[in-house]
Amino acid sequence: MLHRILNILGWVGTALVFGAVAIRFVRPEWDQYATWGAWAGLALVVLYTFGQWRDIVEYFRRRQARYGALATTGVLAALAIVVGVNYVSARQNKRWDLTASQQNSLSEQSIRVLQGLTAPVKITVFDRQTDFDRFRARLDEYAYHSRQVSVEYVDPDTRPVVAKEYEIQQYGTVVVEYMGRRERITSDTEQDMTNALIKSLSDRERKVYFLQGHGEKEPNDNERDGYSALSGMLRRDNYAVERLVLAQQKDVPADATVVVIGGPTTDLLPAEGDALRRYLAKAGKLMVLVDPPIGSQRQPAPLTNLEALVNEWGVALGNNVVVDVSGATNEPSIAVAATYPMHAITQDFATLTIYPLARTVEPVAGGTEGRTPVTIVETSRGSWAESNLASLATGVDMDEKTGDTQGPLSIAVAVSAAPDASAAPPTPPNSNDPKPETRVVVFGDSDFATNAYAGVPGNPNLFANAVSWLAQQENLIAIRPKEAQDRRVTMTPRQQTFALLSSILLIPAAVFAAGIFTWWRRR
Repeated sequence: MLHRILNILGWVGTALVFGAVAIRFVRPEWDQYATWGAWAGLALVVLYTFGQWRDIVEYFRRRQARYGALATTGVLAALAIVVGVNYVSARQNKRWDLTASQQNSLSEQSIRVLQGLTAPVKITVFDRQTDFDRFRARLDEYAYHSRQVSVEYVDPDTRPVVAKEYEIQQYGTVVVEYMGRRERITSDTEQDMTNALIKSLSDRERKVYFLQGHGEKEPNDNERDGYSALSGMLRRDNYAVERLVLAQQKDVPADATVVVIGGPTTDLLPAEGDALRRYLAKAGKLMVLVDPPIGSQRQPAPLTNLEALVNEWGVALGNNVVVDVSGATNEPSIAVAATYPMHAITQDFATLTIYPLARTVEPVAGGTEGRTPVTIVETSRGSWAESNLASLATGVDMDEKTGDTQGPLSIAVAVSAAPDASAAPPTPPNSNDPKPETRVVVFGDSDFATNAYAGVPGNPNLFANAVSWLAQQENLIAIRPKEAQDRRVTMTPRQQTFALLSSILLIPAAVFAAGIFTWWRRR
């Protein structure tokens, strides 16, 4: 009687399990009842199994059963390995980007910003449901590099209340939220998304002032010798770019994060030099780019006041031109740098930079007043500092007797120091901002940052890294996102005709001929 009851319970348990599976597919809203049914069925099947223990023991005493048990154990072990591998790979995954320009991978800057997140970031995409995929691949990369990032996709047509809450005006809007701050973009490019993320992380906009009035480069000039490309990169890093005519003001504006003097051809006024000294005493940040006194940048008079200012920070400007015959370019006056001394600006920086017309910029031995600069850019061993400027038009040779100096040569330095105690701005309590410092960077060339050389990836990135270091925004020091390359194949009409005939005639004819040859040999 008990045996019959156990048989009935076994069949009932099996029916409950299969019924629960069917309910999950047919009536998902009954999922709770399906779960209860599955557990009840499993319990009945286990009870039936225990009731058949004598038959099970007798079965495994047979030789055939033992062989079957070994085979079953092997299958279960293989399944366990597969399940374990999938479990580990789901939590510890690794991706490889095999594209030539790494277009499916985030830039170093984006990764560094993501890894520095200390609070959750929510990214919400508002678009038609059919257009979500154009955002998904990129945003999956953001979530992959930081567990602080969560992504939600919202169709404004099906969820109008949410769209109204976020004040969405058009499809394709991406909203980045961080600690109550929101940034909106209408693009799916990495540059714009990382820019929105940087803006949401910052509680204020920082300003970079470009000094004017002494023949400096214009920050908004689109010509070859302008800085418009550089200004665009700084704006993407959440810096406002402004012009500054210091001769018309008593002091540097209080909201200046960094002041840039880019390629002056005339000297500063004494009052301007004093204003910059007062600014630096208050934890100011200054970048100076000075060209050698030749060619189109020929200076009618020495930059006495400017040189005196940088000398106070332990920086010596060489009265020479760097000549580079390493073979990297066909023009000896273009200096090339491929390796960089250790510094926060050049950390993990291994990108080529070129300097069309540079002079040496060297740290003063022992520093000045406790300020000790360090070199951040050096030329190759195949370069030297040519001191005979008059010979540049007719040809030059390395001659130590005339004062030439063999490379490597320092053409950029950086220095930092504590501000004057009486003038330093107070640090607010519980502030996340770093301790204020005075920082100065000097380059021996201003042309490397112009629009003409913006296509050299290292040039604008090095300049932007220097600005980020000056602004004490070290989390932005990295290689910025690159524009997607146009990799389309352009063919002439003759090449197009050849490709067409090859695909419809030559290749099929070759396959047909191979088939005829094989048939003939088999005969």
